[in-house]
Amino acid sequence: MSDYNVYLVEDEENLSQVLKAYMEQEGWNVTVFDNGEEAAKNVEDTPHLWILDIMLPGIDGYEVLRKIKQHSDTPVIFISARDQDLDRIVGLELGSDDYLAKPFMPRELVIRAKKLLIRVYESGALVPKKIEITGYIIDPVARKITFDEELINLTSKEMDVLLYLIENLGTSKAREEILAHVWGSDYFGSERAVDDVIRRVRKKMPRLNLETVYGNGYRIVTS
Repeated sequence: MSDYNVYLVEDEENLSQVLKAYMEQEGWNVTVFDNGEEAAKNVEDTPHLWILDIMLPGIDGYEVLRKIKQHSDTPVIFISARDQDLDRIVGLELGSDDYLAKPFMPRELVIRAKKLLIRVYESGALVPKKIEITGYIIDPVARKITFDEELINLTSKEMDVLLYLIENLGTSKAREEILAHVWGSDYFGSERAVDDVIRRVRKKMPRLNLETVYGNGYRIVTS
């Protein structure tokens, strides 16, 4: 699949036009917003990917992300001139999937976006249609989870980590393995990102047997 719809929120016109051109070379349909308020008006749309600058006039990228996640688990990449661990952690807490600090090469953003799009929308064909674990019904293709017919909302990153552990059911996976598989081998952030996602999954799915294997990461068991 190449005709992805991407929403880019960036107030630097020159940068937004360059990024738009690079992504359109991939065959993607790119819509650009130059401020947070205009982007927020479109959070009920269903693009395949949002790319958000944090520092925006009006509503900042964090608030736009909150509004997006109220409606869907569409993957999100944050971009920012502030290369700080706190920004990365806050973004991950709110549900972003990746973080790229300015300045960066446009091609790097395209590569990260492409990996994310493939992982979210094209890898589902390799896993079973539905899985039941401790009462949770997990649909990897639709990326939905229910318990007693109630929908459980996970962010895309939470879903990716969950599915990776399910694919390796009963086997412990180290933090660095989870980072490499879910965030990508070119991710240079802290391993704390994994712990934060695990904590949120546990909170949303308390009946899930998601164990900490001390000194060796995490695993899911069925009993």
